[in-house]
Amino acid sequence: MDKVRRASHAGSWYTDNPRKLAEELDGWLRASGLAKSPDVRGVIAPHAGYSYSGRAAAYAFANIDPTNISRVFLLGPSHHYYTPKCALSRATVYKTPIGDLPIDLEVNEELKATGKFELMDLHVDEAEHSMEMHLPYLAKVFDGHPVKIVPILVGALNADNEAFYGQILAKYVDDPNNFFSVSSDFCHWGSRFNYMHYDKKHGAIYKSIEALDRMGMDIIETGDPDAFKQYLLEFDNTICGRHPISVFLHMLRNCPTKMKINFLRYEQSSQCKSMRDSSVSYASAAAKFDG
Repeated sequence: MDKVRRASHAGSWYTDNPRKLAEELDGWLRASGLAKSPDVRGVIAPHAGYSYSGRAAAYAFANIDPTNISRVFLLGPSHHYYTPKCALSRATVYKTPIGDLPIDLEVNEELKATGKFELMDLHVDEAEHSMEMHLPYLAKVFDGHPVKIVPILVGALNADNEAFYGQILAKYVDDPNNFFSVSSDFCHWGSRFNYMHYDKKHGAIYKSIEALDRMGMDIIETGDPDAFKQYLLEFDNTICGRHPISVFLHMLRNCPTKMKINFLRYEQSSQCKSMRDSSVSYASAAAKFDG
């Protein structure tokens, strides 16, 4: 008996009309002008409503060549549920308006057997949008290619736990049939986010925000989780997927397979020009086999 996670944000964060959704995603993927590459084994992509970040996210998902991939690990931050650990889904299938994605129960059991993962209740799973916003893109890109998913909700991990989960998951990077979809928005700026870092030397506020984000993106591209941690400690940039990104960096550090992360797109929801404004930044990256 399937235990279904509904597409709980369809009809609000993105359209629940299958034809319209497929057309929208197709349009954004085409507009990115990027070619599929079998060397791309992971992405970092945003998770806001599609009217805000759908276009930027295409720059991550357009790189995926689905031919030899049979499993996608999804790493997303937890927005509503507090846990100091990582959590696995109790569902057996994740629904989207354009096709369902079955969960890889074998790998789920394998991870559960480590005793290090929580299990999230269905209501926690459905309340969280960070992984759901990647699902329609994955359903679109893998249309006609059988794929299973392994959703992992990444909680408020300390540095030791980021490294620990990175070590547990590192072995999966060495299997070329595995893919990794890491969910994160970048700077949330403005009084409503309690974050108003502004370095006047960059000019307008939105340019200061971009400089701050790009500093973080450059550090992520080096693949060094310690440098990324240092950057976050120093600037406290409100990158909501900081923990999934850190776990991913530790995974790459701990496996023989060499990967290189490159950011391909950066956007902001609006341009902040005064202290009354607010914005969220979106960045998309591809992690490529670098053998």
